[in-house]
Amino acid sequence: MGRKILFITTDQQRFDALGCNGGLIARTPNIDALAAHGINYNRAHPQNVVCMPSRSTMITGQHVSTHGVWMNGVPLPVDAPSVASTLHDAGYKTALIGKAHFEPFLDPFLRFAENQLAASGTHSLIEDGYLHRGFDHMESAAHGGMGTFHYAQWLMKNHPEAVPMYYRVLDMELQVSALGGTNTGAPQAHINNIPREWYHTDWVADRAIAWLESLDPDADWFCWVSFPDPHHPWDPPASELHRVNWRDVDLPVGFPVDRAQREAILDAKPAQWRKWYDGDFVSNYEAPRRWVPNTLTEDQVREINALTHIENELIDEAVGRLMKHVESRGWGADTDVLFSTDHGEFQGDFGLLFKGPYHVDSLMRVPLIWRPAPSAGVDPATVTAPVGHVSLAATFCEIAGLPQPAYVEAPRLPMNDEDARSLGHERVLTEWDSVLFGKIVGLRTICRDGWVATACLPGSLHNGTEGELYNLANDPLQQINLWDDSAYRSTRDDLLTDMWDSLPTPDAVRRECDAPV
Repeated sequence: MGRKILFITTDQQRFDALGCNGGLIARTPNIDALAAHGINYNRAHPQNVVCMPSRSTMITGQHVSTHGVWMNGVPLPVDAPSVASTLHDAGYKTALIGKAHFEPFLDPFLRFAENQLAASGTHSLIEDGYLHRGFDHMESAAHGGMGTFHYAQWLMKNHPEAVPMYYRVLDMELQVSALGGTNTGAPQAHINNIPREWYHTDWVADRAIAWLESLDPDADWFCWVSFPDPHHPWDPPASELHRVNWRDVDLPVGFPVDRAQREAILDAKPAQWRKWYDGDFVSNYEAPRRWVPNTLTEDQVREINALTHIENELIDEAVGRLMKHVESRGWGADTDVLFSTDHGEFQGDFGLLFKGPYHVDSLMRVPLIWRPAPSAGVDPATVTAPVGHVSLAATFCEIAGLPQPAYVEAPRLPMNDEDARSLGHERVLTEWDSVLFGKIVGLRTICRDGWVATACLPGSLHNGTEGELYNLANDPLQQINLWDDSAYRSTRDDLLTDMWDSLPTPDAVRRECDAPV
C-alpha cells in the first residue's frame, strides 16, 4: 500500500500569508517547515476563486466546466467522482474534518448530506449503496456557531453562551450596517470574546487528532483537515488580539494610497472592477449588501489585515499540533502532507475586500505545499511552473501507489521544474461564472510563460471583447492592463487560443443554483 496522506486546507488565504511565501507579519513556522522540507509551488492557481467550485475541483480532479459546480450554491452531484472514494476503495481509512462545502450552506430543509449528517448526529452516510463522497468519517465546521454543522451543534450543546459571540454573517441587519464593532468599524470585523479553546480552528484540530488517534497503527489513511479561517468575518478570539497591533501594520503594497491613482488603475480594467468599487455592481453575495468599497479607509485595511494575520497564526499552531500527533503515532516518516487553500482574498488590494470576478493574484495565486514523506526520498524544491488544484487528485493517487484515475483532468503535481516540463505543466486555467442578483459575469483565464490573460464573456457588463493581460515579471501587482495595447496583441491572441483549446467543453445544460452560498 502507499503512504499516509494529511491534506490541510484553509479558506480564503492569500499566497503571501505565509512566511515561506514572503509574509512578514504572521508567524507560520510549522507551515514554513513543510515548505522547507518539501516542494513549494510558486505559481499555484485554483480553478475558481470561490469556495464550492474550487473545493469540487480538489475532490474530483476536474475543471469547473467538467464537474459543473459553476458558482457557489450549485451542489456537486452525489455521484460525482471523488478521490476519497478511490482511496477508500483501495483500503484507505478516509476522513474530512472541518469545512467541506461541496453543497450549499443555506439548506433549511436539510436536502443535502453535509447538513443532514450534523443534524442527525452522525458522521457518515450511505447513498445508493455508496459512502458519501468516499469518507468514512465527516465532522463539519463553518465559521461561527450557527447552522447545521457538527461544530455548531457541539458549541450549542456544550457552550451555548458562546454562539452569539461570533459575528453573525447571515444576519441581514448586520449585513445592512456592515459594521463589526471594532476600532475602525471595518466591515465584518468583530470583537469575539469566545475562549480560544472553543474557537473553530482548535476544534477542527482537536477532532482531526481524535480521529487519527482512533486508527490502528498500521492503517493507511487519508485525512482532509479543512480550517474555516481566515475567511471573513474576521473575528479571532479576543484573547489573541495582542499578537498583532493593527496600528503597526503597513498597508499592502497593492493598495495605492492616492485615490486618483487607485481609481485610474481600476478604470483600465474591465467594467466590473470600477463598478464594484463604486457599489454600482455587486456580484458577490458574501459582501455586506450596502457596503461600498470606495468607503474603505486605510485604518480599516490595517485592522482587517491584523485580524487575518492572527487567524493565520492560530492555523499554523493547529498545524503544528497535527504534525506532533502524527509523529507521536510513529507515522512521521511515512506521511505526505499537502497544504493549500481554496482561493485568496483582496485584503485591501486595489482598495477592495472579499472576492468576486477578479482574476488577479490577490484571489488567484494560492499557497500550495507538498511535503512528501521522508521515506520517499524527494529533494526539497521550489516549483515555478504553473500548477493548479486540478492536479491534487492525481497526486493523492500517486502517493497511494494507485494509477491516475480516468476521471481526472491533470497529471500529478511536479516535484521540480524539470519534472513539470516532462509532465506537461505549461499552463493553468481558471474559470468564473456567476448569475447573482440577475447579473451575469463570466471570465476565462490562462496563466502561462509569465503572463496572465483573462477573457470576459458576454454578460451584463461585457460584450465579449474586453479582457485583461498582465506581464507578471514587469507588473507583479497586475496594475497595468495590456489587453488593448497593440504591441502585445500577438501575445494576447496566442494565449487566448491556447486557453480555448485547453479548456474542457462544458455540459450543454447548466445545473441550477440552489442557494447563494
